[in-house]
Amino acid sequence: MDNNNEARIDKWLWAARIFKTRTVAAAACKKGQVTMKGVALKPSRVIRVGDIIDVRKPPVTWSFRVLQAIERRVGAKLVPEVLENVTPPEQYELLEMSRISGFVGRAKGTGRPTKKDRRTLDDFTEDVPQFFGDFDWEDDDDDDDFPDDEK
Repeated sequence: MDNNNEARIDKWLWAARIFKTRTVAAAACKKGQVTMKGVALKPSRVIRVGDIIDVRKPPVTWSFRVLQAIERRVGAKLVPEVLENVTPPEQYELLEMSRISGFVGRAKGTGRPTKKDRRTLDDFTEDVPQFFGDFDWEDDDDDDDFPDDEK
């Protein structure tokens, strides 16, 4: 492949520092998180200069225009020569809204709650009144609960 005209999408995403490793970039492609013109790209898809790539990293979908099709990682200072960020302003508003909301979600199955999470849970359950503490769950005389005309 000519290094100036075309490159594999997984290598380009890694080289342009959009993903930390090429494996993560390839996995994102396989999951359908990398698209071009609404079509999901396979990791081996060849891209060219001028293509616009959409990368979904929740809650934002980033859009990049390819300025150089490279397959070797460049320094962070050289990234503006490789890509142009063409993400619409609405996506930045989504990002800001998620930051303001203050919700820090933890992925399912990532382990135990932190100390802060545990304290929050304890405070929440401490405020709940104990309605069922003295309730008799076993009622021996079921027949006395209803009048004769309802039986």
